Amino acid sequence: MLEAQGLGKRYGRRWVLERVSLAVNGGEVYALAGPNGSGKTTLIRLVTGLAFPSAGRVSLLGENVHESGWRARKHLGAVVEAPAAFYPHMTGRQNLERLAWMSGLKNAEARIREVLMRLEVISVADQKVGAYSLGQRQRLGLAAAILAEPKLLVLDEPTSGLDPDGIQKVHELLAEEAQKGTAVLLSTHHLREASSLVHRVGILSAGRLVDEVELSGERPRYRLRVSEPERAVAFLKTLAEVEAAFLRGDWVVIEGSLDRALAALVAEGYKVHEATPDYFDLYEYYRERVRRA
Repeated sequence: MLEAQGLGKRYGRRWVLERVSLAVNGGEVYALAGPNGSGKTTLIRLVTGLAFPSAGRVSLLGENVHESGWRARKHLGAVVEAPAAFYPHMTGRQNLERLAWMSGLKNAEARIREVLMRLEVISVADQKVGAYSLGQRQRLGLAAAILAEPKLLVLDEPTSGLDPDGIQKVHELLAEEAQKGTAVLLSTHHLREASSLVHRVGILSAGRLVDEVELSGERPRYRLRVSEPERAVAFLKTLAEVEAAFLRGDWVVIEGSLDRALAALVAEGYKVHEATPDYFDLYEYYRERVRRA
């Protein structure tokens, strides 16, 4: 669906983004996390075609976003550097009508009403956008992004300025879009809230993609504190009862039979100091990963 290869952006001699490669598949929610200045918004601007890369390329459904123009971007819905920009002297409905006309949307009236209701801004749809609150403008921006039923949805901090109910509503919307097969790429600082929604997280630091974390596994996981953890992981990977084994900091994380993994480790001479279900705290992992980067 979306693929970025060796993506980089330079201003003068300074690289603000270097050799970033990632892919987002249909039906997947991919979150970008990183401190301010790490390159999240720059990456999103490159992916959406709002900025041109100094290196690398971006393709959407096989089309180069920067060379194919409308052929690639017609599949894209985005809100970059929220809240989205609208004509303040026009109503929310009128702004969406203009977008629908520009995109050649069929059955525009019904679709506009659908997205206004879905984002719960139907009550202010006929008020001028200049009078909207920040949260209302944020929701209208999301309505605009999904209006033409894009294949790829790109959102820069989509829950910024929203109350807890609004954040929950946005997360429900993104989950529904992914279930329909839409690829979703977003940046966020709300890591604990987003961890229940996203499938993968890319961690950016100083313009580089320093890690990708897989969160979509449905199989039970366990974390172990074991002597010689690197050797223990290599050993566990040889066991048929262990479907996956990897290191997360000082912890050994496994998927598969805990009892058999423990028995095999002890029989092999490893010391197991602790074994617990793996309730992954994305925020804590992110903090540690950025600190190490």
